[in-house]
Amino acid sequence: MALLCLCLGLRISECLALKWADINWLASKISVERAIVRQRVDDVKTRKFQKALEHRWQSAGLLKTWKQTTQFSSPGDWVFASPTRLGRLPWSYPRVWGDSRKQQKQRKSASWLPHTMRHSYRSWLDAVGTPIAVQQKLMRHADIRTTMNIYGDVVTNQESEAHSKIVGLALPRA
Repeated sequence: MALLCLCLGLRISECLALKWADINWLASKISVERAIVRQRVDDVKTRKFQKALEHRWQSAGLLKTWKQTTQFSSPGDWVFASPTRLGRLPWSYPRVWGDSRKQQKQRKSASWLPHTMRHSYRSWLDAVGTPIAVQQKLMRHADIRTTMNIYGDVVTNQESEAHSKIVGLALPRA
């Protein structure tokens, strides 16, 4: 879950709301269709950028491994289905956040807090030279000021190139 958030810049509410049917394995796309907050399914935060995100072979490999591991792998199942809820709901944010806080205390590091992933994603977009307008679209911010008080437009292949570089930073080839 952490690596998926990191590779795609997903909000934790978007990641938890993914269903297996949202993943198009052949086209290497993940549709961000919904968000879940306090176990209530709703629209994504920024409706304007509700779209399919590209994922690369490394992140697809992680998802395929998870799909083979989880007991909830049907198209209508949540990608991160809660075993305590018998798969009817995904894991809850407090559960994920609580676990991450325990890990943080053990490691004395804030590196796994779910929202930290988005900050890292944004930093890495900058580090690989991604134009601010592409950053805004990849992070799915409605207003560019949320990303960085600058306006610009995007050349389509820039999103794909930037995403490939981020996945390479998060999941380098062994």
